[in-house]
Amino acid sequence: MEGRRAAGARTVVGMSSSRTAQAASGRAERAHDTREAILDAAERLFAERGVGEVSNRQIGQAAGQANNFAVGYHFGTKADLVRAIVRRHTAVTEERRLRMLAEIAEPGDPRGWIACLVRPATGQLEALGVPSWRARCLAQFDTVPALRQIVVDESVAAPSMGRALEGMFRLLPDLPEEVHRERGDMSRLLVVHTLAERERALHEGEGALHEGEGAARAGWEATAIGLIDALAGLWLAPVSARTFPG
Repeated sequence: MEGRRAAGARTVVGMSSSRTAQAASGRAERAHDTREAILDAAERLFAERGVGEVSNRQIGQAAGQANNFAVGYHFGTKADLVRAIVRRHTAVTEERRLRMLAEIAEPGDPRGWIACLVRPATGQLEALGVPSWRARCLAQFDTVPALRQIVVDESVAAPSMGRALEGMFRLLPDLPEEVHRERGDMSRLLVVHTLAERERALHEGEGALHEGEGAARAGWEATAIGLIDALAGLWLAPVSARTFPG
């Protein structure tokens, strides 16, 4: 009799634990879906209006959240939200860049390393389809010094980015430090705003494109080739004698 009671108690406890685990899993899934909806809404609104023109409440409403404090609850400050958007972007580009680094054919060719910097971003944007807002969102971050620093810090922290930059810089040993910094800033501006402009052009021309996804694919491929050519020219250009301020 005692054995039957003990077995019954264990069954009840087991069923209760199972229901608790299922409930926790359901809550985690709903929280994940909510976070993704908020990130999607924030990307679009930041891209369309600028970071300073969008409130957390507006983001929450666009994400379908009745709670006005949903964004703060899930992400904290606006800087934390920006960091989450950037990390979602770098998580995808990191995977793509690592694959490219593993297959790089000519380590003595700067263009190979530059391609590892450019193509993960254009590949991700192509995969997002038309319309997308990610490139324009990141371009908006670039106009705000504090948010630009978040993007730079998160990007440089990615192991694949460090390897790609190290590989390229190893081929430019005689480039002065001041020129290094200057061309780095130029490169960031060129890449960030070229990608944003291409994304905008594809979005605005969506209704007139007869090729659909094929046209977007061609657009991002052409953009990648153009950026690689431009960045190769920028980094390999001769250095004129001059005096740097400061």
